Amino acid sequence: FASGMGRDSHKGAIPQIPKAMRFEYFRQLLNFYARNEAVRSPVLESQTRKGEQTRQAILDAAVLRFARSGYRSTSVADIARAAGVGGTIAFAYFKNKEALFMAAVDQDVAAHIQEGLAFVTDSQDSRKQPEADWQQRLFFTLVATAEQHPLSRRLLAGLEPEATDRVLEIPALKELRAACATRLQSEQTAGTIRLDVDPLVMANGIVAIMLALLMSVVQLGSTATTGYATEVAAVFAAALRPTSPRS
Repeated sequence: FASGMGRDSHKGAIPQIPKAMRFEYFRQLLNFYARNEAVRSPVLESQTRKGEQTRQAILDAAVLRFARSGYRSTSVADIARAAGVGGTIAFAYFKNKEALFMAAVDQDVAAHIQEGLAFVTDSQDSRKQPEADWQQRLFFTLVATAEQHPLSRRLLAGLEPEATDRVLEIPALKELRAACATRLQSEQTAGTIRLDVDPLVMANGIVAIMLALLMSVVQLGSTATTGYATEVAAVFAAALRPTSPRS
């Protein structure tokens, strides 16, 4: 059969792809069509949505499995089964186990931070709050919602030390630092805090102290540590309070 075919008969034929590479080939093909408006079709858009749903299902399962058993004791096959997909499907969306773990960390930590970010960014709410209140409310919200974000809680408990550096550079944490700096700048403009402090430096310090308090709460228990939140807020207030002119 093969010997009876001329070279020209191969033109326009579907390329012969090794079985092991077919899934990745078609995934990349779908991504190409998804990025090009001119070649989109309802079928391709439906497949793209399905792919996004599959990826999200894998991520959600990864958050729960990694939170429960840890990175070392969790396999990608475990996560795939929990997500209801084939054992190799996860590798179409994540390069390897480490990439899947870091994506799960990014998702859960970001969702945890978003719980408290509203107290920093809500301008309408900010007009009702004394300067130190948003810092206390941010902290207490992050403490209260830690149970709802099990992988974030596991990291705060120090159970995944290899991921600590990654968490400190997570985009959501950078967003929180930036939001705190913007809030402090607006308070400087309003004259409610000192003008001689760098808002970005102070915001970095506030976030660092809150992370340390959160880790203490998770590791030692809220009874032993949350009482210090008011004292810490008092320190922030004293550091930021405008200085009165000497008479």
